[in-house]
Amino acid sequence: MTTATTPATSSNARRGFFRSACCGTLAAASAVALPAFGADAVPKSSMTPDQALARLKAGNADFLAGKRKPSQLDNDRRLEIARSQAPFAVLVGCSDSRVPPELLFGVGLGELFIVRNAGNTVDTTALGSVEYGAMVLGAPLVVVLGHERCGAVEAAVSVVEKNAVYPGSIGKMIEGIIPAALIARSTGNLNGDALLDAAVRENVKRTVERLRTTETMFQEPQKSGKLKIVGARYDLDTGEVEFFA
Repeated sequence: MTTATTPATSSNARRGFFRSACCGTLAAASAVALPAFGADAVPKSSMTPDQALARLKAGNADFLAGKRKPSQLDNDRRLEIARSQAPFAVLVGCSDSRVPPELLFGVGLGELFIVRNAGNTVDTTALGSVEYGAMVLGAPLVVVLGHERCGAVEAAVSVVEKNAVYPGSIGKMIEGIIPAALIARSTGNLNGDALLDAAVRENVKRTVERLRTTETMFQEPQKSGKLKIVGARYDLDTGEVEFFA
């Protein structure tokens, strides 16, 4: 025999369910968040910022020399990091298919925490990812990597130079790059590839400066020497990565 549920009983049941569901969700969130930001449940990279930077430079030198380190890509390495990660660097890079960070720096699985989008910009989503990689996973280095002949930066330059208009979300995406194009244009009598490259560098510098100075979460680890934030440019023609402030 089925017992009918009165509206009042049904309403009370729903309220009780949502209370328990909400409390359960909050408890679960706390259980996840506290170990991540508090106790070191997962081993973090033991590298200093300078050691991490030297590792990337050496890796790019290996890339230029045609050297590879297959041991970082085998099954043993995959199983080693299957349950946790301890990257030694966070890399903010462009989505360009010609700029694969792991290959450029000769690294393997679990070594870089990569945030990629067209134009290597940092919006809220990207910033949260950078904060997670540096502050939760403990990467001692953040690199903002631009590259030669970047299409997103070129689009921003076209907006500045030719009042170009782009459809859909592309126009909104490059809005954050336009200030770099404006600064590049104002620095001298540049045009063509020279202007584009100046804008690429300025775009990197602006992002680095933002992360260094306006994002409060990074202030203390920088002061204590636990975190370094640098900019870089990848040359599509030579394969070399140039690091700069």
